[in-house]
Amino acid sequence: MVRDLYNVRLLPGEETVDDGVSPLTDEEERRYRALLFRELGEEIAANGYARHPAYTVEDRRRLVDVAHRLSAHWGLRVGVEAEDLTRVRLSLPGAEPSPASLPTGVSSP
Repeated sequence: MVRDLYNVRLLPGEETVDDGVSPLTDEEERRYRALLFRELGEEIAANGYARHPAYTVEDRRRLVDVAHRLSAHWGLRVGVEAEDLTRVRLSLPGAEPSPASLPTGVSSP
């Protein structure tokens, strides 16, 4: 069930989630990006593409950074594409998912 929130305001001193400030420490951020590099890299190597949730601007920035790092590591361009508002697809050139594996509401071109 979707609920709309009306008249919701931040209290003074509260920060928004998408203000560009990561809630992670520098060490946690480094470790998380290394994990994404390893896990998404393995999935891309096996399937040619990987999907990952990206709910915030910071999530999308991380995934773009991981795609750039994978591109440099492999010497192949890893593409980054937003599939919808909450999911990003990283893929190698020419790697298209089968129509059966597409999420609901997305059709193959």
